[in-house]
Amino acid sequence: MPDAQQAQPNILQAQDLRIGHGRRIVAGPLTFSIRPGDIIALLGPNGSGKSTLFRTLLGLLPPLGGTLRLDGLPLAQWRRRALAQRIGYVPQSWGSHFGYSVLDTVLMGRAAQLPAFAQPSARDRMLAMVAIERLGIAHLASHSMHAISGGERQLALIARALVQDAALLIMDEPTSSLDFGNQLRVLEQIRQLRTQGVAVLLSTHQPDHALAVADQIMALMPGEPNHLLGPGPKHTVATPENLAALYGVPVEMVRARMV
Repeated sequence: MPDAQQAQPNILQAQDLRIGHGRRIVAGPLTFSIRPGDIIALLGPNGSGKSTLFRTLLGLLPPLGGTLRLDGLPLAQWRRRALAQRIGYVPQSWGSHFGYSVLDTVLMGRAAQLPAFAQPSARDRMLAMVAIERLGIAHLASHSMHAISGGERQLALIARALVQDAALLIMDEPTSSLDFGNQLRVLEQIRQLRTQGVAVLLSTHQPDHALAVADQIMALMPGEPNHLLGPGPKHTVATPENLAALYGVPVEMVRARMV
């Protein structure tokens, strides 16, 4: 008898998906599905197609083959506003000419849930502050995004995605610019999202982070085009042999036991 997690319908499903730019296929065929509460980590070297895959899943690039469905409907049939209510995105970096405060930036995550031309409510501001506090940056709420560090900006972007209240969060290397303490804080927040039924697809260059938080791992392996290994149980995908083939360097894994 399947467990409750297995019985959940797919949020996102890719079947024989091919991704790329113009007519050039970067990776494919890719087949995977994401259910509520799933945490899936995507591994791959620079240039393997991780960001291209994410842009395709967000509807910013058209698939070059195969099918891509959100809640059972082809992704191309979704309007941008409805798509933003279902999928949140944490980019690798942030850029703006405007000096928005951290609080205002996080509050922008509520826009997809508001009626057209509506102003954020007191509840929206409360949710934004709760997210800021969860990420440990409440003391920066009134600071300009231009006046804080790159790592602090990344935490603000993660808080913005949290308040979007989306069913699926796509995170492009969410810990890449963070110090050790903030990396652990973000990984713990990702773990907690599982208990809320939120699905997470994250890319990372650190296999140990994938092993720490993910239920499943998939990897974009080198080839012409690149191809997908997994998704599968993390200890069967992230083996020393597979990681060595993925990154082109010898890999040895050491298991540590807490005492």
